[in-house]
Amino acid sequence: MQRFRTRTVGGRLDDETGNCPMTPQAFIQKWRCATLTERAAAQSHFNDLCAVLAEPAPTDADPSGEWFAFEKGAKKTGGGQGWADVWKKGCFAWEYKSKHKDLQTALRQLQQYALALENPPLLIVSDMETIEIHTNFTSTAHVVHRLTLDDLDHPDQRRLLKLAFTEPERLKPGLSCPMVTESAAALLGGLAQQLRERGYDPLRVAHFVTRLLFCMFAEDVGLLPRELLTRLLAAARRQPERFVSMAHPLFAAMSTGGVFGVEEIAWFNGGLFNDPDVIPLETEELRIVHQAALLDWAAIEPAIFGTLFERGLDPDKRSQLGAHYTDAASIRRLIEPIIRDPLLAEWATVKAEIAHFLTAKKPKRALAEQALHSFLERLRMFRVLDPACGSGNFLYLALQTLKDIEHQVMLEAEQLGLQRGFPAVGLEAVWGIEINPYAAELARVTVWIGEIQWMLSRGYSLNDRPILKPLEQIFCRDALLCRADSLDHGPAGHLSLSKEGNSAWEAEWPVA
Repeated sequence: MQRFRTRTVGGRLDDETGNCPMTPQAFIQKWRCATLTERAAAQSHFNDLCAVLAEPAPTDADPSGEWFAFEKGAKKTGGGQGWADVWKKGCFAWEYKSKHKDLQTALRQLQQYALALENPPLLIVSDMETIEIHTNFTSTAHVVHRLTLDDLDHPDQRRLLKLAFTEPERLKPGLSCPMVTESAAALLGGLAQQLRERGYDPLRVAHFVTRLLFCMFAEDVGLLPRELLTRLLAAARRQPERFVSMAHPLFAAMSTGGVFGVEEIAWFNGGLFNDPDVIPLETEELRIVHQAALLDWAAIEPAIFGTLFERGLDPDKRSQLGAHYTDAASIRRLIEPIIRDPLLAEWATVKAEIAHFLTAKKPKRALAEQALHSFLERLRMFRVLDPACGSGNFLYLALQTLKDIEHQVMLEAEQLGLQRGFPAVGLEAVWGIEINPYAAELARVTVWIGEIQWMLSRGYSLNDRPILKPLEQIFCRDALLCRADSLDHGPAGHLSLSKEGNSAWEAEWPVA
């Protein structure tokens, strides 16, 4: 790979050849006045930007387009050419939109095709007037660097943008997802402990804190209006006696969908908000909750979320705070040989059949589509049962694995020329049994949060009727024995006797 070194000349970047790049002022003036469409402007804008940064343009640096290219990818089944307008291997994927168009649409496209683009560490979108650099590093908080045309007149901002071309690792956020999760668990675990010490029932405390933490996540991923809970908590800190009257209507609106103040609230349901119970919080407790809400809950790591929060919410496990937990890599070492590898081996066979059908002298498209449909249906009907699921770490990673496989299959099928559909693998793929009520509720929340994160991070919209599907297949009961005096606690809080009599008998497992 050819390397280009730069030096600073008179406050701007220049290359060692002595070539004079475009000045920032000339770039700003040109593109402020430009009225070209996205298709006509994208490559011209990018080449000019390379000149400002003293970076070689794709066709100069890599004429073959192997590691730096315009229109990276192939013709998309939905229309259009390429998966990214510009791609630089190991650095970024870049998508353009016309001036003043929605950059979120461009970002969602990059997210959907990130796997096919080798998961670049940066996803960059631009409408020629604004450039947004979205970090895409694994297991780190998501950070957005936003630059306007006028920002490019400042050397520091140009240096930041140049890092995307030369040293993307320097834009990696310092805060990791496990660090955010540990901080959140410590704060809300402390809140739960204070509420128990004030005499509140531990299960009531756990359910209340679980709802708070889900609201914090929901506002940070855009499911609730921007900073809604954070603003509510800031107001409640000034008037603690009003907290219940503020939070109760919010929980009620999340149960059914509706209006909270002047804000429209989506329908969440799922059982988590069936009872809008609110525990009154004192001044110090509100400070803790507000501090927790200021964290980046979009960066919560579901693979360890349940374990850490269970230690804070379950009084019997309080002593385990700070103890070692099983990380995602360890769980994946179990999932890969029993779920991922066999399914990918099956797909390799099916993929070869599809390619054969499509490349035959007389292409058999209908047979290719049927082969793809049959395999996707196989994935959709795949079930995983964990009879001692704890707080859901294994269930989440199993679901993530199945959804990743489905996503890979659809992208590879599209490369072969078939239509890419919408993901169908969902929450119904994972089943669990857990005797501890604290862990069972957290398992449901872990799986909910994990699926929402997966969908949003890959550019897909959520089904909002409702947002949270009931997870009745995660049971709170003994996986080995059933007793007449034991109760099955459903996810919505419903209780039912399982059998008449006093003797114990072997428990039946659901068919997964």
